[in-house]
Amino acid sequence: MITIGVIGYGTIGEDVVQAIMQGCEEGVQVASILVRDRSRYQVQPEIAELMTEQEEVFFSYDFDIVVESAGHEAIKRYGEKVLEHGADLLVVSVGAFADKELQERLMKKAAEKRRKIIIPSAAIGGLDRIAAGSLGPMEEVTLITRKPPKAWYGTLIEQQVNLAELDEPYCAFEGVARDSARLFPESVNVSAALSLAGVGFDRTKVKVFVDPHITHNTHEIEAKGKFGQIKLQIQNTPSARNPKTGYIVAMSVRKTLRDRASHFVIGV
Repeated sequence: MITIGVIGYGTIGEDVVQAIMQGCEEGVQVASILVRDRSRYQVQPEIAELMTEQEEVFFSYDFDIVVESAGHEAIKRYGEKVLEHGADLLVVSVGAFADKELQERLMKKAAEKRRKIIIPSAAIGGLDRIAAGSLGPMEEVTLITRKPPKAWYGTLIEQQVNLAELDEPYCAFEGVARDSARLFPESVNVSAALSLAGVGFDRTKVKVFVDPHITHNTHEIEAKGKFGQIKLQIQNTPSARNPKTGYIVAMSVRKTLRDRASHFVIGV
């Protein structure tokens, strides 16, 4: 049995916890959920009992893994503390690592405490092949992300274009992953995961589109290197509660936890 803590109870955190509480992930149990304001959540009594606003209460548990699902600031605030506590850190908001100093600090702490920082595939695919290909010379990695207008409300793009009246695809960003991860912390975490698996934040090329003609969040990846070439298109169903993310993100976290509890693992 592995014991986990969860930081954040938004769309992803809720989906992960609910699945575990329903017995979908054998060998995994939730000990505590850290949130900022318990009064915001109308949840079942058994989940309410797990929730705390108190860091000292949360970190009083002996976790094997802590799942972060609360955004970049949560990584900055709690990342080192999780590792210091002796738990592995599973990061959903991987775009936080666009902050090079933060990444280096957490990696140093993980090495010091002999703990792991785990990045699930989340909304993207092919990371296993990209990571393997990066062991040899890799020429280039590119990502094109397209999401429907409703996924961009509350983001910087809303200031650039009238999302409600958009009738053609709009290129909101073209540059490198370090900038895309910083500009769109809730929407383009995929660029950060791809960067860490491949050629880094400053060599991974990214384009971001608002596309009124699509209903799924779409990611197109292309990479070339000694290993060969990969071209991959992924279409993720947006969560009904939060169109910025897809159902597959919570599924990917669950798969990672399942692997840790299982004696048979596929796709690493």
